[in-house]
Order: sequence, then C-alpha cells, then structure tokens
Amino acid sequence: MDWSPKTRLGRMVLNGEITSMSQALATKLPIREPEIVDILLPDLKDEVIDVNIVQRMTDSGRRVKFRITVVVGNGDGFVGIGRAKGKEVGPSIRKAIDNAKLHMIEIKRGCGSWECGCGTPHSVPFEVTGKSGSVEVTLKPAPRGVSLAVGDVAKSILTLAGVKDSWGFVGGHTKTTVNYAYATFNALKASSSFRVTEEQERRLKIVSGPVMVHIAEQNPMADLKKEE
Repeated sequence: MDWSPKTRLGRMVLNGEITSMSQALATKLPIREPEIVDILLPDLKDEVIDVNIVQRMTDSGRRVKFRITVVVGNGDGFVGIGRAKGKEVGPSIRKAIDNAKLHMIEIKRGCGSWECGCGTPHSVPFEVTGKSGSVEVTLKPAPRGVSLAVGDVAKSILTLAGVKDSWGFVGGHTKTTVNYAYATFNALKASSSFRVTEEQERRLKIVSGPVMVHIAEQNPMADLKKEE
C-alpha cells in the first residue's frame, strides 16, 4: 500500500508497532486515517443503510445532493458507522465508508441469557440501551438459535458487529432510519463501556473484540491440530 501516514497512530501501524485493531483502540489515539483500518482489518465489509436526497432551492435553480449512511464491520467484534453528503452517489458512498472507518468501536459479546449455557460469545453479555433522537434501542441477551429478533436496520449492524443472537426492543419514531441505526450503534458502544469483573467474564463468557484471538490464547494447540 502506497501510503504516507500523517498521524502518530498511522506511523505506529505502518512501522509494525501496532498489529491489531484492539491495540490501536487501546492507545486512545484518534483514528484519523482510513488506511489504518484497511491494514488492521483487511476483511472489512460494508453496507449502505440509508440513501437520502437533499434538495435546496437557490437563485440559480434547484441543487440536489445525496446523504449516505454506511455501516462497516468485520463480523467479529468491530463495527463503525459514518455519513457523507455529495452531488453523486458513488463518491458519497466511498466517503461515508471512510468516515465509518474513522468511528470504529470494539464491542463486548458473551452468553448472557439465563436460558442458554452454551459457553460461547454469540450474544450481547448483558442488557444495553442506546438512544439517538427520539429512537431508543434496547438489546437483551438471547439463547443460541433465536437469531436476531430485531428490525432490518439493527440486524445489519449487529451482523456486521458479530452478534448472532439477540432480543431487540425499540421505542420512538423508527421510520427515521438514521436515528434507528445510530441508536443501535450506541447500544453496542455501551457494551464496551461497562466494567466487568473476572468472575463475570468467566461466568458470562465475555469477550472483547475478535473471538478467534481469545480462542487461540486459551488453547494455543488449536492451530496446530487444525494444521495436522
């Protein structure tokens, strides 16, 4: 990649001092270059959540712009959301994707439902709530196999974040797609702000970030068995 970083975090990533997204977020340094995410999360996926047409009357006539909302995620503990506005759809989507990369968060997952005891981090570890505008989204742990009992907008965000099972409860004007998306994102963001004890981590199987990394740390012989 032909990239000359302009920030301290970018130089640390390019020099190999930081090799994972978890390490980058742990530095508390702001992510101001999308190339940082491209290097640390090469398998990132994106989905357009909303395309809105904004019209404005001027002396020279009617001006039309497109406002795009995009969600990005690797399907394993990292998700971001971004918006952009432009005269053309294609460039606006690319700009929104870059903005979403600059707002990446690391979420916590676990097996928090009392009805489930599978011991895998497939759901949210505890009840979390997020709000944006009039929309309030509450996510609750669900047993394995329930899948995502939420609306289509929230389902897209949870899927890209790596949450496989969850109950969802929504209040407010949910037809406002952007607020619905941001409320879901804020609920996931709240999961990372909770402080949990070692006993809770062990009991609820709470994992922060990618699941496969934690599996490899707990069972370093797993990769060797896979190769055999």
